[in-house]
Amino acid sequence: MPRATTDRFSRAHQPSSKAKSSSTAEASSSASARNPIFNTERFGQHILKNPQTADTIVDKANLRPTDKVLEVGPGTGNLTVRILEKAKHVTAVEMDPRMAAELTKRVQGKPEQRKLEIMIGDFVKATLPYFDVCISNTPYQISSPLIFRLLSHRPLFRTAILMFQREFAMRLVAKPSTELWSRLSANVQLYAKVDLVMHVGKNNFRPPPKVESSVIRLVPLDPPPPVEFGEFDGLGRIIFSRRNKTIHAGFLAKGVMEMLDSNWKTWASTNDVMVEDDFNIKKKVEEVLTETGFMEQRAAKMGIDDLLKLLSAFHDAGIHFA
Repeated sequence: MPRATTDRFSRAHQPSSKAKSSSTAEASSSASARNPIFNTERFGQHILKNPQTADTIVDKANLRPTDKVLEVGPGTGNLTVRILEKAKHVTAVEMDPRMAAELTKRVQGKPEQRKLEIMIGDFVKATLPYFDVCISNTPYQISSPLIFRLLSHRPLFRTAILMFQREFAMRLVAKPSTELWSRLSANVQLYAKVDLVMHVGKNNFRPPPKVESSVIRLVPLDPPPPVEFGEFDGLGRIIFSRRNKTIHAGFLAKGVMEMLDSNWKTWASTNDVMVEDDFNIKKKVEEVLTETGFMEQRAAKMGIDDLLKLLSAFHDAGIHFA
């Protein structure tokens, strides 16, 4: 992907010949809530302006002089310049060319310039380089894609320090039997250790977001568990759709048995298993739930080990979810 240039930044801010000299009252009233230079709302970004908060985030990464760091959503570089002081190299992925250009200007002519590479484009679609640590003031709309892109990245990185909307962050660190324990919690904690680092108030950003933020630490499990994500997520999709209902009730939801019946027949065909004329997928599912003791259990109270035990029992019975 191309590097940003200060020339591009300058051209982006030259007034159009068709620009009107007056602005509407609506635009004037909202000006104070917007970034005066960049249209950050377009990309869901809010620039971190508090230097103490920026210092803490970088400190929590425990960077080493040999580390290569991936930063997502650097904005104008308030975190980037601090990372450059401690790491060997930084690759910053930025969606907005104007912000990337400003970041380039910020390090231009300094020793740090040689340690920084800027990739302009969509993080979700980018070809990522090797990195030891990821640090991100995450654009809100890519929170979930970012998490799962990182967890699927190989080789494994050492740690990630990530800032999200508070509700999303708290779902990542939630535990079974708590209000926020969810399919997202289980999917992420299957592959990584996640813990809360700190809360960050909305006034630490420019423009201030409508919600509070929190920072989490994500450490991939090494080696990762030998579990196919599609299967684990497929089971979670069924049982967490009614997290406070019984597991049995989740399987009785519309379309679930039909999907499992189709999957079972596909599995039977590929494994040369005879499909009996009186085969009943509902009966087979209920046998698994009864034998494992999860018939009356609720997803809201099931931990990772419980979910893996149930998934394994279904697989032993030839029932698959992906």
